[in-house]
Amino acid sequence: MPGGGASPFATPEFAMRLLRVAQLWHYVFFARTLAFLSFAFFPGVEGFLRHPSQWFVMGTGLVCDLALTIIGQMSRGWRKLPVNRIQAILAVSFSLVTLGTMLGSAATFSAVAVHDGRPYFDAFSAVQLGVILVAAAASAIQRPAFFAFAGATAVGGAIGIASWPFGVAGLVFLGLLIVMLRHDVRRQMRATRASRTTISEQQRALGLMRDFERAGRGWFWETDRNGHLVYISPTVVAKLGLSLSDVLGRPFTEIIRKRLGNDESEERTLGFSLSSRTPFNELTVLAAVPGEERWWSISGHPISNELGNFQGFRGSGTDLTDKKKSEREIKQLARYDTLTGLANRLHITELLERALRNHMGQVQPCALLLMDLDRFKAVNDTMGHPAGDQLLQQVAGRLTQIIGDKGQVGRLGGDEFQIVLPQIVEPEKLAGIANAIILSLAKPFAIENEQVRIGSSIGIAMSEGGGVTASALVRNADLALYAAKDAGRGVHRFYADAMHNQASERKAIEDSLRDALANDELQLLYQPIVDVKSERISGFEALIRWRRESAEIVSPSKFIPIAEESNLIIPIGEWIIRTACATIARLGPDYRVAVNVSPRQFANEKLPLTILNAVAAAGIEPGQLELEITEGVFLDESPANLGMFQKLKRTGVRLALDDFGTGYSALGYLKKAPFDKIKIDQSFVLGAADRNSMNAAIISSIVGLADALGMETTAEGVETHDDLALIRGLGCSHVQGYIYGKPMDLDEVEALLAEQGGLVIARGFKSAREPRVRTFRTIQVESGGHRYEAIVRNLSSRGALLEGLWHVPEGTLLSLEFTPEVRVDGQARWSTESRVGVQFAEAVDTGALVRPVKAKAVRPRVHRAA
Repeated sequence: MPGGGASPFATPEFAMRLLRVAQLWHYVFFARTLAFLSFAFFPGVEGFLRHPSQWFVMGTGLVCDLALTIIGQMSRGWRKLPVNRIQAILAVSFSLVTLGTMLGSAATFSAVAVHDGRPYFDAFSAVQLGVILVAAAASAIQRPAFFAFAGATAVGGAIGIASWPFGVAGLVFLGLLIVMLRHDVRRQMRATRASRTTISEQQRALGLMRDFERAGRGWFWETDRNGHLVYISPTVVAKLGLSLSDVLGRPFTEIIRKRLGNDESEERTLGFSLSSRTPFNELTVLAAVPGEERWWSISGHPISNELGNFQGFRGSGTDLTDKKKSEREIKQLARYDTLTGLANRLHITELLERALRNHMGQVQPCALLLMDLDRFKAVNDTMGHPAGDQLLQQVAGRLTQIIGDKGQVGRLGGDEFQIVLPQIVEPEKLAGIANAIILSLAKPFAIENEQVRIGSSIGIAMSEGGGVTASALVRNADLALYAAKDAGRGVHRFYADAMHNQASERKAIEDSLRDALANDELQLLYQPIVDVKSERISGFEALIRWRRESAEIVSPSKFIPIAEESNLIIPIGEWIIRTACATIARLGPDYRVAVNVSPRQFANEKLPLTILNAVAAAGIEPGQLELEITEGVFLDESPANLGMFQKLKRTGVRLALDDFGTGYSALGYLKKAPFDKIKIDQSFVLGAADRNSMNAAIISSIVGLADALGMETTAEGVETHDDLALIRGLGCSHVQGYIYGKPMDLDEVEALLAEQGGLVIARGFKSAREPRVRTFRTIQVESGGHRYEAIVRNLSSRGALLEGLWHVPEGTLLSLEFTPEVRVDGQARWSTESRVGVQFAEAVDTGALVRPVKAKAVRPRVHRAA
């Protein structure tokens, strides 16, 4: 067959059409049989049977037609034949069409070429033409077969009539038919390839679409012109809980759940697009899935037929449920604390701003509570952070239960909480809420099968509609919280304007303190520490003072806490250590200098290196430097904390436990921390000689403990001879206080050491004196059955100075009658000429003695000696 490339018999379209020609060829066989009978018998062509070139040739053509007819009828059951056999049969069929037509044409044209003169001779031409038309109609189904039929007819005719003009003309038309056949075969082959490609692409697209649907990445839908579904992906139907027959034919909008309010904008857009027949893209809608919240993103566009008539909508959709959940979780993370579920800092600030102003921008009353947990860090450090997290969760639960719907609780981070209370500005109500919180959080928490106790401090700030901003209200509550902590924790405080002034003052001190080191405004004073037995100075405690350029003296109690909070204590502490070491170098090897180390300094990992550098630079022995560490550092008994003690001890410096007994005195840490000395706080020393005080017993216990552990003891704040005698008698090794000297600068220290060689003399009052009330009042005094008149010159709760009684022996019992109703018993402690110092048997109210009121005498009388 003409045409290069693959055989046309291999193309499905060509094969099907050629088989159809063979299946219809029995009509051609019937027509040619009738023609043969009419030519041979009735009415018959003269001499037809006498010429084998006519009847034999036509008969041979009929045999070809019969064979093709048989092939055509048998082809109806050839669906399972191998492809190569079908191609061979098609080639035979095509050859039979050509050969049978050419033989039949040769015989018929030869028979009717010469007119025999009979009147019905033209009927044979009609038969010949009819046979040609029937065969043409059958072969027209497949154009190559038709071209073969036409070419065979022309060739057969030329042979039949033996006419060279007819043959030339037939060959010309045959050549034209061959060219047409070649062109048509090529076109059909291209069309077949294109069809195969199209079918392959369609199948591929359909397969991809099915895979896309099955994977759940998306789905497709189509409606008719009335908006009823004619197609929807089976995966979506399954999620709707329906069958495909239940969904098809229903309006597309019925599978969309309607929402109310501002959320229905997407549904309105969908309805408008469907009714106006306009495209829509990625509309977010809520699916009508029973018992489940499922979100879809749908897109669609109108479809039209070849004439442009609207036929419906076709589109796609994707499931947004997981994305919506993720967005909701992200929003939750952005606005709520992940640990407690409370509003976070961002969200609680938004709620505060909304509470201060309504939706119309009008100012509203509001209160803000800022709360901080007490001792939370100790829980974290001793039990671990997971336990701390559990504690925070339980705290959040208690706060939420107390506040209820009155306000909103938020967690700022760490152990800080914020509570917004709209429309509540009555101090009584706010105090009640704050006290309820404090009492609730003071109750024990059950954490990891243990009871944990913490506390809380609360600062309260109010906006009564004066236009206070959210940031200002937070600042005010923070200042109030700071005041609550200063008041001893476990309390609440309301914001007052004075707090802001104090904060401003603190800020000014902090700013000035940053420049104090550079401006040489800080200095160290030194107070002697004396060996009790030898009364020689063994060392000094370095005490920092700040003299500003304006000559103003700033108290350490005011600027040291600020230095701690601002972390300025680190550079200041380093300066103190360097200066103290330089002082030791000037004083010589016989003296030590003690410096205070704050908890923040102690936590600084560079402290040991700072000490080593300072000692090396001064050229002194490390043991001449003593570090005084307060008990506060033992709140954190972590390995790192205990490791710091070991590092400091390895530097060779001495360690002293400062203010023992005033903080968290747990005896266990005395075994772990390598202290060389215990310093007894002055609160135990002052008035220790008083017979009614228990301080002496406490001091004795501390001294006994220190001796058992091989540690020295220093009693701070000794000011009177009585206290000094008591301290010496209890076995304290060292004394520090005004009785041996006030803090002095380095020049004064050097002068003191040069003058007395380290020896000091105790100077001070014999005993501690309470504040006296000066008066001038005449009273009656009874003693030994006698009454005397005396004048009270000054008065305290425990005694009085009388004038007018001469040479009263020490220990004499006296009864002082201020009024007939008010009498006080006592005894003479000392007497000088006409003056007598009287000690009362019990403490009295000096106000009642100076301005007496009518009342019974409630003081017992002291038994008199005979």
